Amino acid sequence: MDAFPRRLVVIDDDDHLLQSMRFAFEAEGYLVTTFASGEEALKAPPRDPHTCLVVDARLPGTSGLDTIAQLRRLGVAAPAILITTNPSQAERRRAGATGVSIVEKPLLGDALGKTIAALLGS
Repeated sequence: MDAFPRRLVVIDDDDHLLQSMRFAFEAEGYLVTTFASGEEALKAPPRDPHTCLVVDARLPGTSGLDTIAQLRRLGVAAPAILITTNPSQAERRRAGATGVSIVEKPLLGDALGKTIAALLGS
């Protein structure tokens, strides 16, 4: 058993994807919190150091990268993964410059799970 709980904060406006990710990662032993928008997540920023952010790039309102940037300004240092389809070069550069990993949709196989495990050191 882990010495600490592994937590995920998933931010995506697709309710089906949120529920699927919650189910899959809770089955893997993660504690999962979901938000449908960046604005919702900013109201309750995660404070646990053993948290990984999984954020959709194209959210209504505040974009995924802008949400991560705002969480950083609030002191959230959790590793972050941007999930997106066909990321632009500008998105790739901005994500890379801020240490944000990118996992491309569709979320096939276990690329997302492997990236989360690597970022959390588990």
